[in-house]
Amino acid sequence: MIYLDNGATSFPKPKGMIEAMDSCMSSYCGNPGRSGHDLSRRTGEEVYQARKMLARFFKIEKPDRIVFTNNTTQALNMGIKGVLKEGDHVITTVMEHNSVLRPLRALKDQGVEYTLVQCGSDGSLDLTNVEQAIRENTRLIICTQASNVTGTIMPVQDLGILCKKKGILFMVDGAQGAGHMPMDVKNIDLLAVPGHKGLLGPLGTGMLYVREGVSLRPLMEGGTGTVSRDIKQPAELPEGFETGTINAPGIIGLGYSAGLVNKIGVDIIRQHQLELTRILDSSLRNMKNVTVYGPSDCKKKVGIVTFNINGYNCEDVASLLNDDYGIAVRGGYHCAGLAHKAIGTWDCGAVRMSMGIYNNGKEMKAAADAVYAISKG
Repeated sequence: MIYLDNGATSFPKPKGMIEAMDSCMSSYCGNPGRSGHDLSRRTGEEVYQARKMLARFFKIEKPDRIVFTNNTTQALNMGIKGVLKEGDHVITTVMEHNSVLRPLRALKDQGVEYTLVQCGSDGSLDLTNVEQAIRENTRLIICTQASNVTGTIMPVQDLGILCKKKGILFMVDGAQGAGHMPMDVKNIDLLAVPGHKGLLGPLGTGMLYVREGVSLRPLMEGGTGTVSRDIKQPAELPEGFETGTINAPGIIGLGYSAGLVNKIGVDIIRQHQLELTRILDSSLRNMKNVTVYGPSDCKKKVGIVTFNINGYNCEDVASLLNDDYGIAVRGGYHCAGLAHKAIGTWDCGAVRMSMGIYNNGKEMKAAADAVYAISKG
């Protein structure tokens, strides 16, 4: 199998990460923060080491500003619903994932307004359009680091500077950027990332970074292992927001895999994926019956190539690639319908091939050959 669905989750997973999780579950794995025995303390220490590793990875000064979550969706919901209230205004883009758009739509019924900034047909964002959308009551600007549909890299650094200048909170969805391209939290107030994509961690892991000085309302209430005699939910990070028993084996595995990515170097990973993207993107763009979406300059996107074959349904192409050629891709709307509207695939969806650290040039050529064969059929 040639795996080109890393935009959904990375595969394969590092052997060392699997061993770290297995060691936790077979050797200690007490409930951290809930008991004082050795197994509980050992698990708590390993979870803290993972928190420290992720803080180092994203250049976060205080590890306790990281809240572990089940995924990016939970992290985005925690941040969005934790800072917004009736009368607030939010700015975001049409290239966002439904994990941003649906929470905002739900908050609209509670008196929160939002503006969707249009993007170019390649998914690119003009900063001027964001600035023009700012109002007196604009509380938050949310933007993806890179589109999960086209891979288009967004100007998050410039947006962060703009927000800081205007006194507006800035939140980044790092689902397609974390581990694939350099990132730190300078000028970012809230950062949501998955553990299982570019960081190579297990499914069911993610995190939310909250800048010091930003206050959140808890999304959930319940047991935290702290101040148990008080029935009011504690507001301290991270305990007050990691309600209930955490996924300790998954978090420990994530700590290992993030350390591995850090050791390899995100710059090296970025260069590797850029080379692969160029091979696949240029091959597909030279095919007569194939339409490729997103920037033609591969430096302007992460390792994603999205396309359609004329006369074929995108999901049928995905099935053919899987069944006849052993290539795993994703066809459809990628949980981002408005992004497809922006790039012109609202009525048809598209096929997405997304590269990871373990892919190579030979696989890109094989994928291109398979698409060509289908297009000739």
